[in-house]
Amino acid sequence: MSAMLALEEAQKRLLALAPRLPVEYTAPGRAFGLYLAAPLSALRTQPSSDLSAMDGYAVSGNGPWERVGEARAGTPFEGDLADGECVRISTGARMPDGSNRVLIQENAQISQSTVTALEAPEPGQHVRRRGFDFQTREPLLDAGTRMGPAQVALAISAGHANVAITREPGIAIIDSGDELAADAANCGPDQIPASNGAMIDAMLAPYGCDTIRIGPVKDDLEMLAQALDHAGAADIVIISGGASVGDHDLIQEALRAWGAKIDFWKVAIKPGKPLMVATREGPEGPQVILGLPGNPVSSFVTAFLFALPLIRASLGDRDPLPKASPAIAAEDLPATGKRREFLRAVSDGGTVRLAGSQDSSALMALARANCLIDRPVGANPVRAGEPVSVYNLQNG
Repeated sequence: MSAMLALEEAQKRLLALAPRLPVEYTAPGRAFGLYLAAPLSALRTQPSSDLSAMDGYAVSGNGPWERVGEARAGTPFEGDLADGECVRISTGARMPDGSNRVLIQENAQISQSTVTALEAPEPGQHVRRRGFDFQTREPLLDAGTRMGPAQVALAISAGHANVAITREPGIAIIDSGDELAADAANCGPDQIPASNGAMIDAMLAPYGCDTIRIGPVKDDLEMLAQALDHAGAADIVIISGGASVGDHDLIQEALRAWGAKIDFWKVAIKPGKPLMVATREGPEGPQVILGLPGNPVSSFVTAFLFALPLIRASLGDRDPLPKASPAIAAEDLPATGKRREFLRAVSDGGTVRLAGSQDSSALMALARANCLIDRPVGANPVRAGEPVSVYNLQNG
């Protein structure tokens, strides 16, 4: 019988198998949600000139000042300011030569073309100096950085029409099980709607993966073989259900017949023990196969702990594992046994309490949950008010 792996060992082994995908170039806006495949440096200086940080008057020397023109964002004042002169200036406009400070309009008193100060600005006040944000060739973002809205804006502002990203992995998601009904509105008394594939697909959506959904597939070797052939070009194959070794759990047998090699099976976590990882040399390169338990909560938890890190690693994330944070238990929690437990819970930002039933098929509690409480192997009971470790979920 295969020994159970500890969570960290299983994650380490899985991430070592992450597909090495080709680098592509795309516009920064189209790279949103993806990871940089190469470091990014500035191609220009920002700002490229000294700019006004406020609406008011760019002044030269001590007041009062004679107004001699105007500078607007994109339309600078042409010429130099002599001592005792000023120009009306807008936020973001280039500072005219001869001026190094801005009298904000709230502190300006106007009499015809003469401007006096109610409160005089200090040299350099309300001025954004050239290059204060970044300068040409300055390093901006490391390889492996995920492109969020701010990173997209930075890349564009730094002069990049295209950035290097790792191609999104092609992913096949297979629902497996005799009991699964494809039509949730037409489900027999001995069936359950096939929800795991849609759930996993939704979990992967923020990463822009190219996914195909297959199934539900019956517990039949010939039908499983057809489903696997349909997934033949995918970089990653995620199968929900049938990864255990019951009489009707045929995934491992079907994978071996497909040419896959089982890397490991069974992880010491609850829920999610019968997790399986396999590899295959596919027609377009190495493939990773992830077999998740069929119970929906088990499938969700193992997708969170294994599938999402695998996707992030394949996209180039240098630190793809989820991060835990501290919280305070709002209720007593029992001791744990020989498996690490991940309890579905609700956090209010400081304290956490269980979301409901911890049965591995309880979807209502999972839908309510916004975090997982991480309970170590062989841990003593936790009393209300004591610290626990939690993983935040984009769920509920």
